[in-house]
Amino acid sequence: MAKKSSPAHPWRGGWYQGARQLQSPNHGSRPAGAAIDLIVVHSISLPPGEYGGQAVQQLFTNRLDWDAHPYFQSIRGLEVSAHFFIARDGRLWQFVDTERRAWHAGRSHYRGRDGCNDDSIGVELEGLEGEAFEAPQYLSLLRLCKALTLRYPIGYIAGHEHIAPHRKNDPGPGFEWQRLQSAFAGSGILFPPTIRAA
Repeated sequence: MAKKSSPAHPWRGGWYQGARQLQSPNHGSRPAGAAIDLIVVHSISLPPGEYGGQAVQQLFTNRLDWDAHPYFQSIRGLEVSAHFFIARDGRLWQFVDTERRAWHAGRSHYRGRDGCNDDSIGVELEGLEGEAFEAPQYLSLLRLCKALTLRYPIGYIAGHEHIAPHRKNDPGPGFEWQRLQSAFAGSGILFPPTIRAA
């Protein structure tokens, strides 16, 4: 599944060395022969609209104190993960080996296939759908996406809202897709058709 690693973007197996590692138990095997060709961009904050804490990391590692905030009762017992999480200051965390299937997309359909968890990489940005993201987050996301394109045959980048429409709305209208489109212009990577060209 993986292409040869580049010294500029070091990997140790499916672990990106530019990220802080915090392993999540919420993952599984990818189907045999899965081509990892999609990056899915999400947004998350816990509680919604509050930034800078450790609640997202705790959620992805099944260590969240459900009684610490009233909102947490609405997600009590949830077992989810993403491969990567980018904090507001650009710090990058990795929770799941990219060779493994993280639990980030849920019911989904894109590029003619169901079950996007099977063959995608999930990247969560700390933020609230509809609100703006920070410049360091875009820089970190761009670096990560470039590293992923060197390792895997990435052909698509989309948001959670594109692979699970009518169910999810993230990262939302505050996310500047043109930043990624401009960076990957001429690469052949496809973005959702609903996004205006850069």
